[in-house]
Amino acid sequence: MTDMATNTSIIGKGNAAQARVRRRYARERRFQWICLSALAVAGIFLVILIGSIVSRGYTAFVTTEIELAVTFNADLVDAENPSSGNYRMVVVQALQEQFPDVTDTSDLRKMLALLSDGAFIKLQHMVEADPSLVGTTELVSLPAGSDVDMFSKGYISRDVAETSRRVDDQEIGWLDTLSAQDALVTVPNWDFFTRGDSREPERAGIGGALVGSALTLLVTFLVSFPLGVAAAIFLEEFAPKKRWVDIIEVNINNLAAVPSIVFGLLGLAVFLNVMHMPRSAPVVGGLTLALMTLPTIIITTRAALKGVPPSIREAATGLGASPVQVVFHHVMPLAMPRVLTGTIIGMAQALGETAPLLMIGMVAFIVDVPSGPLDPATVLPVQIYLWADSPERGFVEKTSAAIMVLLGFLIVMNGIAVFLRQRFEVRW
Repeated sequence: MTDMATNTSIIGKGNAAQARVRRRYARERRFQWICLSALAVAGIFLVILIGSIVSRGYTAFVTTEIELAVTFNADLVDAENPSSGNYRMVVVQALQEQFPDVTDTSDLRKMLALLSDGAFIKLQHMVEADPSLVGTTELVSLPAGSDVDMFSKGYISRDVAETSRRVDDQEIGWLDTLSAQDALVTVPNWDFFTRGDSREPERAGIGGALVGSALTLLVTFLVSFPLGVAAAIFLEEFAPKKRWVDIIEVNINNLAAVPSIVFGLLGLAVFLNVMHMPRSAPVVGGLTLALMTLPTIIITTRAALKGVPPSIREAATGLGASPVQVVFHHVMPLAMPRVLTGTIIGMAQALGETAPLLMIGMVAFIVDVPSGPLDPATVLPVQIYLWADSPERGFVEKTSAAIMVLLGFLIVMNGIAVFLRQRFEVRW
């Protein structure tokens, strides 16, 4: 009887244990489903974000042009002084050749508005490059205006009421005629990558912002990398274990979490108000971003130095190397891949920052491409901010295209960091 009771108790405990195991497995399965659901939701939002940007911005990489037979009349263009030529009248005569029925002055003015002001500049540059064009007739592809570009790309629908769209029925008729004659063409928009900013959407480019970003990041790297690595080596390898060193370490860790706009205020106060350095210059932007990047580089460099096994230091010391030789001949070469990885990630973070640069005046409207770190310039995030605030429809696609370029740069920089880590990192 006692044996039967014991067996029943054991069986009961076994069933209870199995039930607890089943409940634990059920909780694990629910937790996995919750994690997968969170991952799926994040993936959906990422796809929506990327899809929205690409769908709005990919058309900015092409532009619309109108092909016209342009006669460089010697009465309007002087081969000896091309800059004084009346290229507006040259284009009017070319349009009249294309549409001989249009004779009214207001209609000619409206037809001339189909083209961008860049058309006249293009003709001037052609004559400046080859004065022998004067007196000849050439088939020239001229940039169209922003409204024509938007209509050609389908952003302006002809089905909308005429009073509600920026291209009226008469202009659509001219464009249909040009399209039927294969004179309305779509070409790659190389100017988008080479030109600076402009009030006219069809002439605006990110060339100035790209060069400004490169110069700013160059200054940031040249300042933050040696200072950050040197500070990390001192704190990790040579600093005495005292209270003031602990205070510095705590403050460096806290600085890494300070909002970036605070560094902008610091740059405004120190570099502009005290040192009177030029506003909107890459050198000031680079110094400000270097202040923001320094804590990241110091923290990642110290982590990389800690990752080197003590046996390396002990072996070098045992062979008679000095402390400096131990660090620079043995420890740093082994830690450098992780140091570079942290530096690249810090630089990528600096590339996407806008707030500190707004505080030091890099939000100015800059048309020219900077030629040096002291020239007025802007950077990609600020350029995107400026275009996003513009009401013209043409700047919507420019904004999205600039975001695509910025994301491309960030992906490339993070890819380089991953490559360096996988290629050169030593696993102990």
